Amino acid sequence: QAMFERSDEFDSRAAGLGLFTGSVVRFPDDQGLKIPQIGWNQIEIVQPECPIFHGVENCSYVYFVHSFYPQPEDDSIAACRTTYGVEFASAIWRDNVYATQFHPEKSQKIGLMILDNFVNLARG
Repeated sequence: QAMFERSDEFDSRAAGLGLFTGSVVRFPDDQGLKIPQIGWNQIEIVQPECPIFHGVENCSYVYFVHSFYPQPEDDSIAACRTTYGVEFASAIWRDNVYATQFHPEKSQKIGLMILDNFVNLARG
């Protein structure tokens, strides 16, 4: 969340680092969703060339714990999308910057694959 220009978390509209244009907003309260979203959900890999998703099957399940989601102004930075009442960017990729809205460390085999891909990228 800190990578975007602003966030609604804590009702602060706090300024973020601004690495990406856009904001982080709360899931809508009027859709009968349990907020925070806690549990497994699918990722649609919309940028299959993203290196951290090498070998990860489209529509794999990963683990989420969140009440907010990113709304990038540039949709092309979304590496994955997920739907929880609204469709949102669940992973971001631009150049050598990677961010996930889900918790790869809690996402079992798929998460370990993503983390392994990231470590291998860092090693060069």
